[in-house]
Amino acid sequence: MKRIWVTAALLGALVVWLGTSRAGEGEFKNLFNGQDLKGWRFLVPKTADPDKTFMVQDGIIVVSGKPDGYFFTDKSYKNYILRFDWRYKRPKGLEDDEKFGGNSGLLVHIQEPHKVWPKCVEVQGMNREHGNTFGVGGAKGKFKFDKQALLDVRKPVGEWNTTEIICDGGAITAKVNGKQVCTGKGELEEGQIGFQSEGAKIYFRNIKIKEKK
Repeated sequence: MKRIWVTAALLGALVVWLGTSRAGEGEFKNLFNGQDLKGWRFLVPKTADPDKTFMVQDGIIVVSGKPDGYFFTDKSYKNYILRFDWRYKRPKGLEDDEKFGGNSGLLVHIQEPHKVWPKCVEVQGMNREHGNTFGVGGAKGKFKFDKQALLDVRKPVGEWNTTEIICDGGAITAKVNGKQVCTGKGELEEGQIGFQSEGAKIYFRNIKIKEKK
C-alpha cells in the first residue's frame, strides 16, 4: 500500500513537471508562420528582387545567398530568447566540414538606417564559426567565443542545427544545440532582428521568440 502511494506521488509530480514545461514552452511565439514571410521586411539592392533571395518552400525559409542583404522583423525587440533551426546545403564532394565556407548571420538590435550592413550585433551564422558574436557598423561590445564548444555539438554540413540566443540588456549568450558557444555584452540593447543573405544558400525554420517581462 505504501509503495502504491509513493508511485502515485511520483506520477503526480511528473504531471506537474510536464505541465510546467509545456507552459514554459508555450510562452514562445512564432516569428515565422511556416507559410509566408508576413511580418518580415527585406533589404536588398534596389536592382534586386527580394522574392528571388528570400523564399518559403515546404514550410522552410530558403535564402539564396545572393545578393547580400537580410530579411528582418517589423517590430523591435528587447530582452528575449530567440530560437531557430538552420542548415546549409552540403556541397558534393565535401570531405572536411571545416573547409566549408558557407556564410550567413543573425543580426540583433538592428539600428536605422537599414543598409548592408547596419549598426547592430551579429551572431555569426558562418558554419565554422557559428555563434561567434561581434558588433557591426561601429557597434561596441566584447564577446568570448568558444570554438571547441561549437565543434563538440555542431552537426555535419547539411543537417539541421538549433541555435538559441538570449538577449538581456546588452548581454548576449549564444547556444548551439543546447551548448553555450559565446557570451558577452555590448552597448546596444534593443532593435529589430534579421537574418542575412551573404553568399551561401541557407535554410531556416522554427523561428520562435519568448520576450522577457
